[in-house]
Amino acid sequence: MSIWKDQNPARKDSIPLPPEPVRDAPAVADFSPTTTAPPRAVPAATNEPKESLIAADLTIEGKIEGTGHVRIAGKFKGDVNVQGDLTIESGAKLNGGVRAKKVTIAGELEGNIEAASRVELLSSGVIIGDLKAGSLTVAAGSRMRGQADFGWDDSKAASKSGSKDAEKTDVAS
Repeated sequence: MSIWKDQNPARKDSIPLPPEPVRDAPAVADFSPTTTAPPRAVPAATNEPKESLIAADLTIEGKIEGTGHVRIAGKFKGDVNVQGDLTIESGAKLNGGVRAKKVTIAGELEGNIEAASRVELLSSGVIIGDLKAGSLTVAAGSRMRGQADFGWDDSKAASKSGSKDAEKTDVAS
């Protein structure tokens, strides 16, 4: 039985279709598989690396390697080798070697920065160890004990005949 009146009379040469089953009206919203949900917005994929955090109340011993950024607010003992940035917060301490794209030090680093394109030593920052970087920014009040090599392109320094190392600057407090 249909709810509407058919306006066109059935033709004799047409094949009759089977009647549709009558459904009772659902008491609640119909969530059957035939119901389509509105499309969800999918966040665009970003190529920006993620940042990992070692919180202020943590002490960790081990090794960090990866492509993302690392922020240390607690204490970490071990080497850090990341292709992103390393930040040592004020009050934090890192004992170990460092290789990173950019290193920002507001806490204490006891170890060598073996390779970095840029190092920023903030006013509360302390480095006890040697440093090799493309550029070095030192704020008033910071402290360093060790040797600093910066501003040299390693490929040019190595190609010079008779030169073992790039020029070195001794910094003592």
